[in-house]
Amino acid sequence: MAMDASVANGIWSLGLMSGTSLDGIDAALLRTDGERVLERGPAIGIPYTADVQSRLRVMLDQAQSLPLAGPLPSAFAEIEAELTHLHAKAVRALLQRAQLTPSDVSAIGFHGQTILHRPGARQTLQLGLGALLAAETGIDVVSDFRSADVRAGGQGAPLVPLYHQALVRAAMPGATTAILNIGGVANVTWIGPDGLIIAGDTGPGNALIDDWARKHTGRAVDEDGRLAAAGRIEQARLDRALAHPWFVKPLPKSLDRLDFSGTFVDGLSPEDGAATLTAFTAAAVRKVLEHLPHRPDQWIVCGGGRHNPVLMRNLARELGNTVINADDLGWRGDALEAEAFAFLAVRSLRGLPLSLPTTTGAPRAMTGGVLHLARRP
Repeated sequence: MAMDASVANGIWSLGLMSGTSLDGIDAALLRTDGERVLERGPAIGIPYTADVQSRLRVMLDQAQSLPLAGPLPSAFAEIEAELTHLHAKAVRALLQRAQLTPSDVSAIGFHGQTILHRPGARQTLQLGLGALLAAETGIDVVSDFRSADVRAGGQGAPLVPLYHQALVRAAMPGATTAILNIGGVANVTWIGPDGLIIAGDTGPGNALIDDWARKHTGRAVDEDGRLAAAGRIEQARLDRALAHPWFVKPLPKSLDRLDFSGTFVDGLSPEDGAATLTAFTAAAVRKVLEHLPHRPDQWIVCGGGRHNPVLMRNLARELGNTVINADDLGWRGDALEAEAFAFLAVRSLRGLPLSLPTTTGAPRAMTGGVLHLARRP
């Protein structure tokens, strides 16, 4: 697709991300041509209520038995509409903060809430109604980013690597860099000095730690890693968990949030369980080194996991490389995925690839996304 002058100068796009941590909605504004990051606008995070989080966890469990085709059961359809309204609220709040109107924004990249990811069965499900969001916001919406990749035989995840490449190309050309995103599931983008990208999930991120903290403390996360800091790693249990055959599979590969269980720490004290699960997330990242061409010069960590100092120390010990908080580079570690879907929305509008064989295992570079046009006066 030829790039007209307006896109060449960049257009404002708004990205929305609600990830596997189930903690809420991140929204970010980006001016981009789909290849370069030209300007960052404001970003916000809106947490889910405890009720929404609880219902989503029920949906995660129930989604495991969903049929491969057909309409969603009524309970899923109800929360899908509710989530879409919440995303529209996030859009309006961000526009107000940025002092922009809907006409100032060319597109919304709407990821939706993943409740099922079974690429082996060529199925991935993100709750969110793109047409409804377009109607509520008055902005064109690009949604359903993953399905085309999965239908073609790819993993459909991760989709952020091309955005990571754009950031690294601008900030640190020539370096071998790994960007590690630690959400509910953790994923890595390895970028070589020649621009080669290799990506995939590394294993559980915050999900098992959060679930353990919620069960034993009533809090949604292990705040500042305090629970893990007071515990001791049970090495024998950790070693058994790391022997899981999933870690032998080469990249690209991806996980559903429920593919790994934290039951291997059952019976431990709250502190020792948290310490062992936190060590598991970090050691799983080390295991991915077996599938990379060579060690990166540096690791840049984004996502909620970077707020856990115990996890960050474990990563530094396991990786033996420079481990950098994305915020220290002037990036927005909490908003990076939302920015990525603003970026991918513009790529979708231009017919540019959203994924590559080396990032999702698709047979070719894959375009994707579904455009929902807003009605304008």
